[in-house]
Amino acid sequence: MDEFTEQFHRDLGQLFRWRRDVRRFRTDPVPADLLQKCLDSFSLAPSVGLSEPWRIISVESDEARAAALSNFETENTKALSGHSGARAELYAGLKLSGMREAPVQLAIFCDEETSKGANLGAATMPETRRYSVVAAITQMWLLARAYGLGLGWVSILDAPKLARDLDVPESWTLVAYLCLGWPEETAETPELEQAGWERRDQAPLVEIR
Repeated sequence: MDEFTEQFHRDLGQLFRWRRDVRRFRTDPVPADLLQKCLDSFSLAPSVGLSEPWRIISVESDEARAAALSNFETENTKALSGHSGARAELYAGLKLSGMREAPVQLAIFCDEETSKGANLGAATMPETRRYSVVAAITQMWLLARAYGLGLGWVSILDAPKLARDLDVPESWTLVAYLCLGWPEETAETPELEQAGWERRDQAPLVEIR
């Protein structure tokens, strides 16, 4: 398909606008076929040298989820100690993880030593493998939103410890811990902006050199 309609352009803009980092989930399960559609989107994502370095762990056991949640809570307490006064009070009131409620939890890793792609593009900039994983996550994020699902990225974690707890190969680097499920509500304004933590810029600043 060479061209898209104006209606498609508008719908795509709406999808971008309504994508949110969700932390408040209903506990209703996600149908297996819908979850698979989301995961299949990784196969369409761009990757440096076609290396497809993403590695996905579905975190399902009580033991694994408890370890991940404990990891977050420990690191979140440390993060809180880095603020003081009104900022600390505001931080303490933020809900920064949906790990207690989200029915689907995925740990997304990058295989830093994959032989796929024969190191094309990654020899000079090995970090592009991780960027490729982020691109794939973003693609799944938008698809999930199109189906009414919410996705939340938990980044307040001790990544090496989580990798050890999940017993993954040493060459795998954690890129994201994702919570996926049905959001309690949707809003056009990001939750952090609603809470007064930060404001979103309306347009990026472009500098010319």
